[in-house]
Amino acid sequence: MFDPLYVASGFGVGLLVGMTGVGGGSLMTPLLILLFGVHPSTAVGTDLLYAAATKTGGSVVHGWARSVHWPAVLRLACGSIPASAVTLLVLWKLDLRSDSERSLINLVLCFALLLTATSLIFRKSIMERYRGRLEQVDERTTAIATVVTGVVLGVLVSISSVGAGAVGVTVLLLLYPRLPMATIVGSDIAHAVPLTLVAGIGHWALGDVDWALMGVLLMGSLPGIIVGSYSATRVPETVLRLTLASVLFVVAGKIMFAELDLSSAFVTALAWTH
Repeated sequence: MFDPLYVASGFGVGLLVGMTGVGGGSLMTPLLILLFGVHPSTAVGTDLLYAAATKTGGSVVHGWARSVHWPAVLRLACGSIPASAVTLLVLWKLDLRSDSERSLINLVLCFALLLTATSLIFRKSIMERYRGRLEQVDERTTAIATVVTGVVLGVLVSISSVGAGAVGVTVLLLLYPRLPMATIVGSDIAHAVPLTLVAGIGHWALGDVDWALMGVLLMGSLPGIIVGSYSATRVPETVLRLTLASVLFVVAGKIMFAELDLSSAFVTALAWTH
């Protein structure tokens, strides 16, 4: 299934990930659903393992550069890995019908995209407002808050494959205000690797991974990430963030309207049968 459009999409997403540091899930999953008509559960499962593969390289680079705060990574993982396992178990037990599963994933995906876009736009003002206050918080409270953040990310990422990027970075900036930005990003990427891997393997067990599709996407995205990382310093960071946030708002709106259309069509069909 070598399709140049899939390779080009992988390159485009990789380019943006390299330039912004935001996880590919917030771009790749909606792209697969809206542009290529892939079923949401297959899009999520494929994207999770795709993210695990792409972020492994990033985490190795950050680890080598000593820009990973391992205590924060371990705390996040203590919350996210069990939460991911429980979420996948619930999805398996519910054995949702195709339409129900589609609706659940689309709704959680919309929420995660809006949360990501909001955190991209308002990150600076949130930091200015709360950073000083959070610097006074004791270590134990920070540790507990980090584990709770991990739980939320574990649920969000397991259902929608979105949330580990911009949302994770924003929360880590608030919880660890003394850490440099490079270490925050490195820690977020390092945590995303085990989370996406566990969630991706869970979706694979549920039959929601298209390996051929993942391979084609990786062919485009790996060069894209390299080019994007190189170009990141040449484009103003604010422009990048606002552009990406705008795209995410539009995508969330499209998915939501498509979901509302499906729901109204279902209600109409139900009314006709009665």
